[in-house]
Amino acid sequence: MSNPFPFTAVVGQDDLRLALLLNAVSPAVGGVLVRGEKGTAKSTAVRALSVLLPVVAVVPGCRFSCDPAAPDPACPDGPHEPGPGAERPARMVELPVGASEDRLVGALDIERALSEGVKAFEPGLLADAHRGILYVDEVNLLHDHLVDLLLDAAAMGASYVEREGVSVRHASKFLLVGTMNPEEGELRPQLLDRFGLTVEVAASREPDQRVEVVRRRLAYDDDPAAFAARWADEETAVRERITAARKLLPSVRLGDGALRQIAATCAAFEVDGMRADIVMARTATALAAWAGRTEVLAEDVRQAALLALPHRRRRNPFDAPGLDENKLDETLEEFGGSDDEDPDPGPDGPGGDGGGGGQPPSEGPEGGDAGARPEAGESGEPQTPGGGAGEQQPARAGEPFRTKALSVPGVGEGAAGRRSRARTEQGRTTGARRPRGALTKLHLAATVRAAAPHQRARGRAGRGLVVRRDDLRQAVKEGREGNLVLFVVDASGSMAARQRMGAVKGAVLSLLLDAYQRRDKVGLVTFRGSGADVALPPTSSVDAAAARLESLPTGGRTPLAAGLLRAHDVLRVERLRDSVRRPLVVVVTDGRATGGPEPVALAGRAARLFAADGVASVVVDCESGPVRLGLAGRLAQELGGSAVTLDELRADAIAGLVRDVQGTSRRAA
Repeated sequence: MSNPFPFTAVVGQDDLRLALLLNAVSPAVGGVLVRGEKGTAKSTAVRALSVLLPVVAVVPGCRFSCDPAAPDPACPDGPHEPGPGAERPARMVELPVGASEDRLVGALDIERALSEGVKAFEPGLLADAHRGILYVDEVNLLHDHLVDLLLDAAAMGASYVEREGVSVRHASKFLLVGTMNPEEGELRPQLLDRFGLTVEVAASREPDQRVEVVRRRLAYDDDPAAFAARWADEETAVRERITAARKLLPSVRLGDGALRQIAATCAAFEVDGMRADIVMARTATALAAWAGRTEVLAEDVRQAALLALPHRRRRNPFDAPGLDENKLDETLEEFGGSDDEDPDPGPDGPGGDGGGGGQPPSEGPEGGDAGARPEAGESGEPQTPGGGAGEQQPARAGEPFRTKALSVPGVGEGAAGRRSRARTEQGRTTGARRPRGALTKLHLAATVRAAAPHQRARGRAGRGLVVRRDDLRQAVKEGREGNLVLFVVDASGSMAARQRMGAVKGAVLSLLLDAYQRRDKVGLVTFRGSGADVALPPTSSVDAAAARLESLPTGGRTPLAAGLLRAHDVLRVERLRDSVRRPLVVVVTDGRATGGPEPVALAGRAARLFAADGVASVVVDCESGPVRLGLAGRLAQELGGSAVTLDELRADAIAGLVRDVQGTSRRAA
């Protein structure tokens, strides 16, 4: 776009603008992750930043943007002769969520490499982003193998392409900026830690500010050039301030007092590793330079902590990011350095509003913990015409644990993940086939075998192998896929005893954590009273499922058939949306069915629908007490699946059982 929306015209979003500007001042800060709901100017602000960045000097004709003052000695387009450089604007390269590996790292012309023995390399997005911005919208939806490549490039400052003995390496240092909507799922911890700063954004609830947002957007849409011209002076001022701050940055002093505060803060909040300390130090230094100072103050350390630490405190995907500001202030006061004075803090951030306050998100309310009644029998449960009487306060989930590995039988072709076997672009090679479309993974041995019988007919005279397009063979690889894990949870009165439902919720929470680690989509269907509800449609947001589970009410009869039928409908609709992602249905129940005529027979007929469709299923048997009816096991047979008890679901219980069997075998021998 020739006239992007001006950076200084973005209304509010002070934390977002400040974090982006600090990275413009000091790219070593490590990038920004922008978390927030849709429609909050995340992408608009990122795209507007690229216009404010200083121009980049490059070697003329170099596809890898080498700096003429210090060209990369290993550049594929090198070696470069000394000479004057050319200037161009800094690039902002967008990485689409559905991009291929070749588009990200570049592609080799395998046919020319085999037939001519030359390295014909087409640079990818990592080369284009060198010395600029690499922007990933919806970064939490990025495929795992692309995340791995990003991690490698971000860690080493270079991209490596290794294929069939052909090796290419080029520099790739970029400012990584990602945006995400937490409702669609969280990031892998490794990638999360690679972002130097994180900010939470949300739409303003102030009517006047919302009016101004709409007014500016409409004015921009009517005439982008005229709107940009109105903000030209402000844009120039910010651009000049970035340049001045970059020049001042090497002169900024990070005293021992500030370093003590940084180290004490990271220790107090128990962040892993040392990257947080380094990022905080760089951020505090950039804050001082942005304010026009040569000394880092306590307020810089505080602001750096609010930007650099919230996403590094999470111990599991269900923890809300954020910092306790009272604890932060106490730590800074306790370890305040004597060399940190308090002079004038310098000019405010962009727009004259201080450039942000690092407001962390509020902690979500915990599940109810009082008022649960003892378990009531089915016949003794108080009822209302709606079937919802006898409802109890939600029980708190028990502690999560490592679960037994559950998988879908067979080999699928779904999205990359870590649960079930699948044919994927990554993994071990299991065979070869003719390529369908562009060749992405060459099977060298199969290609040679296909070309060998035709060498005499093709007039081969030298040592080189004469290879044609028809000879090329695609490697067939087997890896792991993510599945749709649909939980069907019994929330009836027979499950409602406090300790029992707490254990059930703990088991489901453990399975949700396992689904997060295996990159699954999840859904939640509950049944109680007179019917079943879709508590959470299939989504990648595992923490949303955990939140719905925490507030799950219990009580009433057990309409097992209604729950199964509702789950079957969910799978039918989801199959239309994503036909290659295979489902795994996890039914959490004691197997009882009440309410209506012939509830047990009706539940059996509903279960057989899953068996007829070949849907993989597991029944988590929650039956307790000295007398066991075995109803959950019968339900598993009707579903065509298997049953496990709550105790058997634990991975350590399975391991203990194996050890006991091995010990018995040795003693018998």
